[in-house]
Amino acid sequence: MSETHLDLRGLKCPLPALKTRKALSRAAPGAVLVVSCTDPMAVIDIPHLVGQPGDAIEAQDKQASDAGAEVLVFRIRKAGAA
Repeated sequence: MSETHLDLRGLKCPLPALKTRKALSRAAPGAVLVVSCTDPMAVIDIPHLVGQPGDAIEAQDKQASDAGAEVLVFRIRKAGAA
């Protein structure tokens, strides 16, 4: 299964969650979405959004960007057959 990368750095709440939801709605069951964002509220919003339809966060990480901002990275698997 392929991974789709979604770069949402620089977007403010609620855009990272809304764009993640839209990407997940278009993804095939079992697909993996890797989301990168800088909005600190995403650490709350994205896990909440992912858990509602039964999708799963496989990994969550914090990284430093070149600009010094903290980048939150979520690896999400769409519910359904892998």
